Amino acid sequence: MKVIICGAGQVGWQIARHLASERNDVTVVDKNPELVRRATDTLDVQGVVGFASYPDILERAGAADADMVIAATHSDEVNMVTCQVAHSVFSVQRKIARLRGQSYLNAIYSDLYRRDHLPIDVVISPEMEVAEAALQRLAAPAAFDTESFLEGSAQLLGIQIDEDCPVINTPLRQLSDLFSTLKAVVMGIRRKGVLFAPNAGDQLFPGDECYVMTESVDVTRTLEIFGKTQGKLGRVVVIGGGNVGLAVARALETRTERVRVRVIERNREIAEAAADQLERTIVLNGDGLDASLLEEANISNADAVLAVTDDDKTNLLAAVRAKGLGCPMTICLTNDPTLVPLMGPLEIDAYINPRSTTVSSILRHIRHGRVRSVYSIGDAEAEVIEAQVLTTSPMAGKMLRDVDFPEGVLVGGVLKAGKMHKPHGNMRIEEGDVVAIFAMTSQVAEVEALLQVSIDFF
Repeated sequence: MKVIICGAGQVGWQIARHLASERNDVTVVDKNPELVRRATDTLDVQGVVGFASYPDILERAGAADADMVIAATHSDEVNMVTCQVAHSVFSVQRKIARLRGQSYLNAIYSDLYRRDHLPIDVVISPEMEVAEAALQRLAAPAAFDTESFLEGSAQLLGIQIDEDCPVINTPLRQLSDLFSTLKAVVMGIRRKGVLFAPNAGDQLFPGDECYVMTESVDVTRTLEIFGKTQGKLGRVVVIGGGNVGLAVARALETRTERVRVRVIERNREIAEAAADQLERTIVLNGDGLDASLLEEANISNADAVLAVTDDDKTNLLAAVRAKGLGCPMTICLTNDPTLVPLMGPLEIDAYINPRSTTVSSILRHIRHGRVRSVYSIGDAEAEVIEAQVLTTSPMAGKMLRDVDFPEGVLVGGVLKAGKMHKPHGNMRIEEGDVVAIFAMTSQVAEVEALLQVSIDFF
């Protein structure tokens, strides 16, 4: 498939990296020659320097016979015009645009824009994706990462292994014997910064980060087995009242179980706008790093603090200060992956990477066939792919033990007739089953071959 990626920043580079590794014809366009050079030097892609919305630039990038344009520059207007030019001038069949402006999103989602007028097939909103990720983190505060799979019947949990974890130094194969009714599979382990897919003989050690696929109804039990307690959220403090913080507060207001929310926003205009749009939430205008303001927000009695300002370092420091003032659970947003190793020493419980959530969302819309969901783990180190098994799939009709999975690939769960099952060697995979598969990035293409899916639209 021939793809043009407009914008060579963090998101564009990661998408190019994924698609190029799967032997697609990828061209990256950006007005910054250094970003284009970085992409062409490190990836098997072509590069064009220039404004992505200019017809001659798109023509140089090969838009005349391109299958898809992904507009992920930092400008909403450039992204929209790029899609319009790709459609009107070059008849590109698939256009994906990243849009941040809430006014644009409201208009698009309320169907004020029609395809013929603004031909964008898929709109990706980083702020809405991040807000959804934040809500999932709050739903499982003891996990540093979480995502739903298999029609909501399964949950992927990222769990930090501590010294008091009951199952440390225990071979993973023994977990099934110890907890025979638990539908949970350890799919990935990060040890000393290196992520890998474990085998049955591997053990967990203090300091490890493990990714566990478990049945949704067993989330609390799974966390307890791995040494984590799951309390109910009654009070949440959100630092940052922009689009992300506002969306989170609004969602928490609508929950059946009452959650008391307080929002801290430094910019007075943004704080006033948030206060106007929220009904039961108290909005405080001030600096989220101000200890006296945090105390006014009753931070010591809060169950969780969510730091989602547009400044990574502010988020980290605000989370650390909240922790020091007695808040037991801290979650912060960070765009910079080099800051992630600081989370442990700073005792920050969980983080949200906007780049990862946006990349996952775009990949979900790119992959065709029966792929239902794609979740990117870490710094694009691995993916969890959810897909329906086709008749033509090499997996169909086989026992799991007979499927030739490449090294670094594990099945975490199987959905049969609407019910989640824990995979085992004697399980037969049938046409129509939905599988959730953990794969290191280098093995994604082989997994798609097993599923008989391709990254195209025809």
